[in-house]
Amino acid sequence: MKKTKNKEAAALIILLAALLLGCLAALLLRPRKTEPISRSAFLLNTFISITLYDTEDTRILDRCVELCQEYENRFSKTIEGSELYRLNHRNPGETTFSISDDLAAMIGEGLEYSRITGGAYDLTVEPLSSLWNFTDGSHVIPSEAEIEEAVSRVGWENIRLEGNELTFLTPDTTLDLGSIAKGYIADRLKDYLLSEGVRSANINLGGNVLCVGGLPDKEPFHIGLQMPFASYSSIFANLDITDLSVVTSGVYERHFEVDGVNYHHLLNPKTGYPYDNGLIAVTIVSPRSVDGDVLSTACFSLGLEEGLALVNSLDGIYGYFVTEDYELYYSRGAEQFVNEASLQIHEDDAIRTGGESTGAAGETSGTDSETTDAGREGTDTTAGSRADAAGRTETAANSQADAAGRTETAANNQADAAGHRQEAP
Repeated sequence: MKKTKNKEAAALIILLAALLLGCLAALLLRPRKTEPISRSAFLLNTFISITLYDTEDTRILDRCVELCQEYENRFSKTIEGSELYRLNHRNPGETTFSISDDLAAMIGEGLEYSRITGGAYDLTVEPLSSLWNFTDGSHVIPSEAEIEEAVSRVGWENIRLEGNELTFLTPDTTLDLGSIAKGYIADRLKDYLLSEGVRSANINLGGNVLCVGGLPDKEPFHIGLQMPFASYSSIFANLDITDLSVVTSGVYERHFEVDGVNYHHLLNPKTGYPYDNGLIAVTIVSPRSVDGDVLSTACFSLGLEEGLALVNSLDGIYGYFVTEDYELYYSRGAEQFVNEASLQIHEDDAIRTGGESTGAAGETSGTDSETTDAGREGTDTTAGSRADAAGRTETAANSQADAAGRTETAANNQADAAGHRQEAP
């Protein structure tokens, strides 16, 4: 009898040991949750942040920062020795240059949008963007004579690109790639991340937000749209974004006020003065960040009616236009990305939804609405920013990912590799 009990006890011990070993094996073999990793830096004349959600390989982050530095050294208009600097400071009589594939691609994109917009967007705006100064806090308006002289040197028709051969048709034509460089660089960073097997990431180059895939739990990234003229933490809507770019241009980014007039960085290449067309912000959602970068400026330049018409003519591109009376207009299909629960309406600076527009101002399929304040957890990236009195960007661009995989970023659409958009420095 005693021998039987001993056998039963031994069998029980063996069973418990097997169960314990099985549990330990399951714990060891269970996939470990990958914690997000992030890297921030001041490059491209702004704060950048890159967050990876499905890898903990810091080598990839280091390479992303290195790539940004390399692109800045090549495309900055202010760094002596850069490819763009050499073009803008060419010797008298030099007209034709063989340029790199990257520079040729950017100039080609810029020329196409200059053509489409009839020059409302112009990548030869450099004489004007250098004349106006939104960075030193001096708040000086250039003289009319200075502006007229700078305008006389602007004209996208004065350059010709054939393959990698760039020809300047006038001796005083200079280029400003500020409205395209960050978008182009963001796309190249995405290419690199994909080549390294990354499928979930957030690239924020000072306002050019490019999402690689979605969050690891298959949820979209939640990109916040900043309330114009409010702090960067004040948003009026979240966009649910997967594998797309979000870029905003607005009159509240870099600006100063004189005698009640707001002078901002979005300059009209035909008049030399900041645009005054009833818009205060334009946000573009697109597969490629380079398109969003250019179109946010180009569509702002065109105004509400023509800007909406341009967006509606392009496949896979979506726009959000905020007018000076705080009315929000969507391009066709853009409402699909808006998280309705996040749409915030404030009594003092109300964002009223003008609805989906067919391209002509006032032609909408929706009505004005009011929505109570509501938030949503996820990745909050506020697209837009303000500049302080010294012209510095107020931004929380350092991407901080927590254990829940959330990222809070203030995404300003401000300075870029050249230090400018189609704007002053």
